[in-house]
Amino acid sequence: MKSIVFAVLFASHVWLANAEDVTTVAPGVDVVSSTFVAGRQPDGNSVIFHARDGLVVMDTGRHAEHTQRVIDFARAAGLPIKAVVNSHWHLDHIGGNPRIRAAFPDVHVYASAAIDDAMHGFLADYRKQLEGAIAQSKDDAQVQAWRGELAIIDSGKALYPDVTIAQSRTLTLAGHRFQVHLQANAVTAGDVWLFDPQTRVLAAGDLVTLPVPFLDTACPARWQDALDTLAKQDFEILVPGHGAPMSREQFATYRHAYANLLICAASDKSKSACIDGWLQDAAGLLSAEDSKAAKPMLDYYIDGSLRVDPAKTKKLCGQ
Repeated sequence: MKSIVFAVLFASHVWLANAEDVTTVAPGVDVVSSTFVAGRQPDGNSVIFHARDGLVVMDTGRHAEHTQRVIDFARAAGLPIKAVVNSHWHLDHIGGNPRIRAAFPDVHVYASAAIDDAMHGFLADYRKQLEGAIAQSKDDAQVQAWRGELAIIDSGKALYPDVTIAQSRTLTLAGHRFQVHLQANAVTAGDVWLFDPQTRVLAAGDLVTLPVPFLDTACPARWQDALDTLAKQDFEILVPGHGAPMSREQFATYRHAYANLLICAASDKSKSACIDGWLQDAAGLLSAEDSKAAKPMLDYYIDGSLRVDPAKTKKLCGQ
């Protein structure tokens, strides 16, 4: 969930994954790519698994256009969406749930229970931010975008899971067995990631994001622990919450870059040195546009999430 302040960072860059492409990452596994468009909040990746009885979708995006691409893919394939797994409660990953429910009424949504606290905490505060910004803005396009955010939040229970993931376990979804894992207090209070042993595709949600880690609601140290856990899995392809699918070697690069970012932020090195360090460590994962976008984002996150009073992150770390 990105704040209004964070939206300004996106507004200054045109950074758009190819919104027309659906990428096949393994036999029976496709990705509707995440998008960042100047002036509005992003969508996360949607990962579509072909199962015996239909499709299983990991994350549904935020904007109508993104979710419609998922729905159109299912209809073109002649298959129903039988299950949705939400990696976490950020709006760019759950915002399409109501549209998926309307298009496929028999769908079941699986997620952690963390959305409930978010609705009464972070998202409630964000809603107040939006209302205040709308009242003061004279930019009709921006106001319309913010009203779209309000509409998602006001979807209420349509965003919630039908089945709560309370622990890591094997689940049969649409006739296909998945390993469904729950990670506590990493990016959010409850992050779900999905591993398909048959294709060896791991859908990581925002436990992996590019061009930088999105630290808005994160416990940085627990996030690092989560990356260590992912590294132990027998995956061939990892699909992040934002950014292109990764090989094991590329994920190792990301994990190394993340660890070094935390070390730098905890040191007396300058913020610019930490930003340059990330850009160097993650260079193999970043396009020129990614690198350009990463700089103001890291400038924001180092001050707002990494170099803060420990009391600020205590709750985020489940303490």
